[in-house]
Amino acid sequence: MPVLPKSLLTLGASLATARTMRRLRSPRTACAAQQKTFRALVPRFAATAYGRRAGVESRLDYGQFQARVPLCTYEQLAPAIEKMKRGERDILWPGTCSFYAVSSGTTAGRTKFIPVTAEMLAHFNRAGLDSLLYYTARAGHAGVFRGRHLFLGGATGLAPIPDVEPFVAYTGDLSGIAALNMPRTVERHLYEPGLDIAQIADWPQKLAAIVQRTQGLDISLVAGIPSWLLILAEAMREGTATGKARAINLQGLWPNLECLIHGGVPLAPFQEDLRRAFGPTVNFHEVYPASEGFIAAQDATPGEGLRLMTQAGLFFEFLPLADYDPARLATLGPKAVPLEGVATGVDYALVLTTPGGLCRYVLGDVVRFVSTEPPRLIYVGRTKLQLSAFGEHVIEKELTDSVVAVAQAHGWTIVNFHVAPLFATSLTGQTRGRHEWWIELRPGTAQTPIGTAMATELDAQLMARNDDYEAKRKGGGLDLPVVRLVMPGVFEHWMRHQGKWGGQNKMPRCRSDRAVADGLAQVARFNDA
Repeated sequence: MPVLPKSLLTLGASLATARTMRRLRSPRTACAAQQKTFRALVPRFAATAYGRRAGVESRLDYGQFQARVPLCTYEQLAPAIEKMKRGERDILWPGTCSFYAVSSGTTAGRTKFIPVTAEMLAHFNRAGLDSLLYYTARAGHAGVFRGRHLFLGGATGLAPIPDVEPFVAYTGDLSGIAALNMPRTVERHLYEPGLDIAQIADWPQKLAAIVQRTQGLDISLVAGIPSWLLILAEAMREGTATGKARAINLQGLWPNLECLIHGGVPLAPFQEDLRRAFGPTVNFHEVYPASEGFIAAQDATPGEGLRLMTQAGLFFEFLPLADYDPARLATLGPKAVPLEGVATGVDYALVLTTPGGLCRYVLGDVVRFVSTEPPRLIYVGRTKLQLSAFGEHVIEKELTDSVVAVAQAHGWTIVNFHVAPLFATSLTGQTRGRHEWWIELRPGTAQTPIGTAMATELDAQLMARNDDYEAKRKGGGLDLPVVRLVMPGVFEHWMRHQGKWGGQNKMPRCRSDRAVADGLAQVARFNDA
C-alpha cells in the first residue's frame, strides 16, 4: 500500500469525520448492522470443526443458532486453540491462524491465547479508526490527525510458539500483533513511540526511551490505561531536558495535545490527576477494547455511556446477569438475547461471536445499557471479580463509585484500591464477616484520612448503591468494613512481584477470596487509626 502524504491523510480524515457524523445521527441502523454481521459470520463457522459439532449450517437463522450453539468460556475453547497453535486447519475459523494475543484481563487472571486471524486484524483496524472518528465527530473537526499519536501499550515483541514445526506461529500482546500489521501511512505519519521503542519489554527503559524520542515531537493524542498515563506524564515532566520539561502539564510540552484516549478501567479515580497532568483543555475520549474484540467507544458526553460498535464485524449477545451461572453455562444459550432484545438498566454478561473464531464466547465483562437507540452502554465489572463472599453481590462499579465519592468529599486522591472479604474467625473473636478495603491515597492531602471514619462513609455509600449489601448490613449478616490505609508503593510492589508492572496490566478491584489481599498483607504497612 502506498504511503499517503500527511496533507492527504488529514483531508481524508476530515471527509471520514463528516461521514461518521452523518452515520451516528442516522436512526435505527445498529440492529440492521448486527443482523448483517450475523449473516456474514454464520457461513464461516459452518465451515469449521467447532461449528459442525454445534450444528451450525450456512443458512442458520438466529433462533436456530440461539437454540443449538452453547455459550462457552475460554477454558472450554482452550483445547481447540491448542490445535490451532499447532497449525491444524478449520478448527474454530476457516484456515490456519499464526498470531495469538496473550491476555489475562487483570493481574489475577490466568493467561489466555486469543486467536487473531486476518479477519480479526481487519476488525481491529476498522474499529480503531472508527473509535477515533467518534472523537473527531464529537469535536467537530479532524485536527487531531495533524499531529502524532502516542500509544502507551504493552511490549510489541512477539515470541514464536515452540514445538509446532513446520507450522510457524507467534504469541504476544495484541498491540504487538497490531503493530506488525499497521498500515504504512499510520506508521509513518501518526504512530508513536515507533516500532523499536514499542517492542521494549522493560517498563522503566521504555519510559526513558519514550521521553527521549517524543519531547520534541508534535503530539496531538495520547492513549493508554489511566494509571500508566499518569506515570508517563510524571516521567515526561521530570525527564525532558529542555526548558519545557518544567511545564506544569504536558500541554506545556506538547501545545497541540488535544485528546487523551483512555480505557480498561474506570476513569473516575484518576480524572482530576489526569486533568492536572495533561492540561486544562485536553479532551478525554473513552474506548472499550479487549483482546477478544473492540466493543464500544464514546460518541457523546461521558454520562451518556459508550456506543456499541455494531458495524465493525462482531456479533453481540447479552445474557442477563440474573441468569448467569457458570456451572450451567452450556444450558443458558436461549437466555442470551441479541441487541434488539436488550433493555436499559439491566446488567448483562457480554457474549461475543467474532471473526477470530470465538462463537458465543462469554467475555467475562458485565455491561449495562443506558440507552437502546442509539445503543450506549457502561462497563460495570467482571463476572469473576464480583464481591459476594457473603451473598451481597457487589460489583466493581459500585465499589469504585463509593470510594470516589468519599475521596472527592474530602479532597483525597486515590492511587489504588482493592476490596476483599474478611471472614469470621474465633482467633480474633470476629463473629461476622466484613469487607476489607485496601486503599492507597496520594500523600500531602489537607485533611488527614482516618481509616475508621472512611469505613463508616464507605459503608453508607455502598448501602445507598446496593440493596443486597444494605440488607446484609442492616440484618446483621455483615459487620462494618475495615479500611487499611497502606503506605505509598504497596500496590506497585505487589504488581511488580506478580510480573505485571507497566503496559496494559490492571489491578483487580475486588475478589470474593483473599488471593490478592493476602499478597498485599505481605508487603503492606498500614494504619488503622
